[in-house]
Amino acid sequence: MKAWRQSQILELIEREPVSSQQGLRQKLSEKGITATQATVSRDLKELGLVKRAGDGAYVRPGTEHSSPALNERVHRAVAALVRSIERVDPMVIVRTDRGQAQGLAEWIDRAHLNEVAGSVAGDDTILLVCRGADAARTIEVKLAGMVKG
Repeated sequence: MKAWRQSQILELIEREPVSSQQGLRQKLSEKGITATQATVSRDLKELGLVKRAGDGAYVRPGTEHSSPALNERVHRAVAALVRSIERVDPMVIVRTDRGQAQGLAEWIDRAHLNEVAGSVAGDDTILLVCRGADAARTIEVKLAGMVKG
């Protein structure tokens, strides 16, 4: 139960900013996980989470969250590496030159795009699993805009 709860805490803080233990308890409760304030406090300590300077949200130390500089790097990487984009309902297929997909997928993951639930990268293809067909359309448009400049 502890490992599951802690994995859910990590998923929650990566998806959206959470700046208080009470807020974290509430989000866990919405997922059907009951935890006391003391338990959440111990989990935060064991996970090594710290508060981000700008907004006070919990983050893993050293993780890079969405920022103008990161967004610009993602934009440049997409513009340089993407060869084609194809939407297949809740998924988006991104094709690159050989050997470029994994690096680009890492940049996309670091950008923490709300529409993207996760990515799988091969040598020259990235599968973006989106949070529904509307999210996939949004990502398709965003990426196409980056490619076109």
